[in-house]
Amino acid sequence: MRSPIVLCLALLAVPAAAGDIDAHLANPAEQVLQTLDYANTRYSRLDRIDTGNVARLQVAWTFSTGVLRGHEGAPLVVGDVMYVHTPFPNTVTALDLNADGRILWRYVPQQDASVIPLLCCDTVNRGLAYADGAILLHQADTTLVSLDARTGRVNWSVKNGDPARGETNTATVMPVKDKIIVGISGGEFGVQCHVTAYDSKTGARLWRGYSMGTDAQMLVDPEKTTALGKPIGPDSSLASWEGDQWKTGGGCTWGWYSYDAERDLIYYGTGNPSTWNPGQRPGDNKWAMTIFARNPDTGLARWVYQMTPHDAWDYDGVNEMILTDQTVDGKERPLLTHFDRNGFAYTLDRATGELLVANKFDPVVNWASGIDLDTGSKTYGRPLVDPAFSPETKGEDETTTGICPGAIGAKNQQPAAYSPRTRLFYVPTNHICMSYEPFRVTFTAGLPYVGATLSLEPPPGSDHTGNLVAWDGVKGAPVWTIPEPFSVWSGVLATAGNVVFYGTLEGYLKAVDARTGRELYRFKTPSGIVGNVMTYAHKGRQYVAVLSGIGGWAGIGLAAGLTDPNDGAGAVGGYAALSRYTALGGQLTVFGLPD
Repeated sequence: MRSPIVLCLALLAVPAAAGDIDAHLANPAEQVLQTLDYANTRYSRLDRIDTGNVARLQVAWTFSTGVLRGHEGAPLVVGDVMYVHTPFPNTVTALDLNADGRILWRYVPQQDASVIPLLCCDTVNRGLAYADGAILLHQADTTLVSLDARTGRVNWSVKNGDPARGETNTATVMPVKDKIIVGISGGEFGVQCHVTAYDSKTGARLWRGYSMGTDAQMLVDPEKTTALGKPIGPDSSLASWEGDQWKTGGGCTWGWYSYDAERDLIYYGTGNPSTWNPGQRPGDNKWAMTIFARNPDTGLARWVYQMTPHDAWDYDGVNEMILTDQTVDGKERPLLTHFDRNGFAYTLDRATGELLVANKFDPVVNWASGIDLDTGSKTYGRPLVDPAFSPETKGEDETTTGICPGAIGAKNQQPAAYSPRTRLFYVPTNHICMSYEPFRVTFTAGLPYVGATLSLEPPPGSDHTGNLVAWDGVKGAPVWTIPEPFSVWSGVLATAGNVVFYGTLEGYLKAVDARTGRELYRFKTPSGIVGNVMTYAHKGRQYVAVLSGIGGWAGIGLAAGLTDPNDGAGAVGGYAALSRYTALGGQLTVFGLPD
């Protein structure tokens, strides 16, 4: 790997004593985590832009990133400085908010381009994090870098994985206390995936917990780590795999992380088991497709819950865990709500892992009729699979059609938002189905280990492939739905002004009323939006910003110039019409109210 380039043009206006992350999280003018807060609510307490004036928004300034691939994630704002990231090569640019985005410094990683073919679903990166005077970047090649927020100079860097084995990264990181929590990608290459904690000051590795393997590797206590209230028992993972398949088991951790300081637990989800061919890996394949609750100091797992045992559809469980406190059956409970790729919205007690609610958030979901919520049942907590929509029923080299949702999920990584004012979740969704053909594949380290081909298509009789859904997590039911022509691939933002912002694949930034879903504003940006809308305040004014640049799984056809309908795991064919609405781009657009 070549040395990075740091172009330093001026001193930053970041406070000299940055303080701890909690002080910055308490300031609604800033955004120091991609999730806005540890609870993953993506809710801003700023309220100067509201339902009465949002229609007056106009472009305040723009910035070109210089990269033409999918722009996921969002900028950060710390003090008077905005930090913008890009897809590969994962450039970081510091912009002076006192001068309409004048460049202060730029960090350009010199990564080997051979990592690009290893990245599933475009060269995206879901953004930066800030903690204690440092900007934290997890590069595509798994290099974790701590940058001095004032100068861009490297404090330390460490390799979290090995691309030669198929290990890569597309995710952000989460700083917790004196640690940086980091995941890994590579499920399509048979990687045995993990989550790792590094010391925030030195980069020293503190602990690593695998998604599957021995109890010691997974950092579980067979008598104290529970699943649905019962101890998981010795070798819970090994017993659910045939032979040593767990060594190439996947279960990657490329999603979002949340943290409950009161209970001192971090929460995250694991991805698909390897391969995509379920016939090659008998058993439940624990603990892929699982919600983990871990102690951030030791890594020890408190509880686990597997959503899709023996996954046959590529329904990764990595989507965000949103933490709220709400009344259930007359009792105030600490809740965790998760909108899974499999199409079910789960609400659990985040202290105990007890499953409280699990309902479909897209009505076309058919691979399972529901989730068994009978605590006395032998199948408690498991999906009630319809064999007609399981690729395993027909077996290898046979195609199962009409499976809903598609492998892209009823919701993918695009994060939802929650408003404590309305007590509703705002969920960006994919309204899409698939045909799926598994085939036998042999594992070779560093080569694809997929074992299935698929195509994506709209549900029968549907004229759209996306919805924005307002969801009541306690009742497990939608309140209102906004259909969109294409999947809503952007992250949603909810605000104290009762406005919900999101972006569309055609490139529109939209603002709707948080209570009713009524559209209040739209603006067409230069490229499709797969980034996450953010807001900040500067010199007494509130701004809204979003990265546009078509890409990600849904936009991989445009981003990578693919034409075969089956490429991009079926996304090229499923989103072919996008080329009539948008084109490549890489731009930050900042909006504000007129003086």
